[in-house]
Amino acid sequence: MYNECILLSGFLLSLHKTLPMLQKTIRDVVSVSGIGLHTGRNVTMTFKPAPENSGYRFLRTDLPDAPIIPADVQFVVTTNRGTTLQIRDVQISTVEHTLSALTGLGIDNVMIEIDGPEAPIMDGSAKYIMQALHRAGIQEQTANKEFFVIEKPISYRDEVTGSELLAFPSEEFEVTTMIDFNSPVLGQQYASLKGVENYETEIGTCRTFVFLHELEQLLAHGLIKGGDLDNAIVIVDRIMQQEDLDRLAQKLGKPGVKVEKEGVLNTTSLQFSNEPARHKLLDVIGDLALIGKPIKGKIVATKPGHTSNVQFARILKKALAEQRKLQSIPVYDPNVEPYYNINQISELLPHRYPFLLVDKILTLSDTQVVGLKNITMNESFFAGHFPGNPVMPGVLQIEALAQTGGILALATQEDKGNWDTYFLKIDNCKFKGKVMPGDTLLLKMELLEPIRRGIVRMQGTAYVGNKVVSEAELVAQIVRRSN
Repeated sequence: MYNECILLSGFLLSLHKTLPMLQKTIRDVVSVSGIGLHTGRNVTMTFKPAPENSGYRFLRTDLPDAPIIPADVQFVVTTNRGTTLQIRDVQISTVEHTLSALTGLGIDNVMIEIDGPEAPIMDGSAKYIMQALHRAGIQEQTANKEFFVIEKPISYRDEVTGSELLAFPSEEFEVTTMIDFNSPVLGQQYASLKGVENYETEIGTCRTFVFLHELEQLLAHGLIKGGDLDNAIVIVDRIMQQEDLDRLAQKLGKPGVKVEKEGVLNTTSLQFSNEPARHKLLDVIGDLALIGKPIKGKIVATKPGHTSNVQFARILKKALAEQRKLQSIPVYDPNVEPYYNINQISELLPHRYPFLLVDKILTLSDTQVVGLKNITMNESFFAGHFPGNPVMPGVLQIEALAQTGGILALATQEDKGNWDTYFLKIDNCKFKGKVMPGDTLLLKMELLEPIRRGIVRMQGTAYVGNKVVSEAELVAQIVRRSN
């Protein structure tokens, strides 16, 4: 009987790991307030429920038009003592602790409204953000989580700093960090986390740290204006005269500080002997959240910092994009009735021969559309484009994607047929293969973020068979058709 219980328990655990997990958001609105570490400004950060597949987004309520910055690694502009996101001239700084808390609690979608340019530092950890999110309540949504599954080792190394990050296949999310600051006081430390279940008790409350001799330099460079000896562990790694400590206390607005024991300033005590390594692990989780999907794999980080974390996140984001393309290649079955035929497409799009480049819409959802273009020798462009060696122009492949994306954008409008899409921008365009007469070109467009104020941002991928022939990020605007 005992052995049977063990077998049943093992079976249920295995079944749990294979069942799809649902995305999560928060139930209610909740706010936290505090001071920005580097700007010194008091800010209020408000967390709101967000729809499925929208991810983490920051909204600046203090600016005209309330601009939104998605928590995406492509928008990182600096990693100087923290991670800063920027779109145009709008910034959000020190986002790593907020993103780490959301990831550690398994929350996938949330809108973060903030009335300033920097997230509050609080006590230097994710503790108070986690508490606020629990007050709001965490609830499941209906869509399944989409993981970035590490299928093969991925690595990054900075030869100058010695920072190294590695990703390996694993059944669950694991992180190990190892730090070495060449300090006899701090020494070499490591920390590890297996699964996010223990994040809250083992990692989330661990505070940021700074060496005592660094404080004056940071103040001189206009940083840590909101720095306080209550929101960081101060590591004492060299002897300082009391007059130097008094001067430092004056700059920080404190009556005085002193070194009562070797290793840590007298203002606080360590929660764990390896709290600095645990906080570095917290930062790694927050910075890697910028890839936009939870990770299923093992991360090993040696001497990590925000710069190396973000560089590694960029590598992972690229690997995720390639993985998604290969895993979600559209399949065309000519026996299945299309979602839209050519006549229905003509009712939605203003294009006509010879510039209507979509023959069918195969599938259409709230976030994705798949179209089809049959390439024949009768195409008008073959008469002058590489005569004798007909190749479809790459720019027309992108135009075909744009028209397919127009169907996705216009599907949200109630009075269909009275709207057009005008494309504003094309980024990261790549051509990877020839498209020739006889090919069936499959055109997939996916929303990268929810449509807001008529602005549509999409990822487009064109396939012939199981090969990607072209891809690009496209931004369009929905505009009412003039009579």
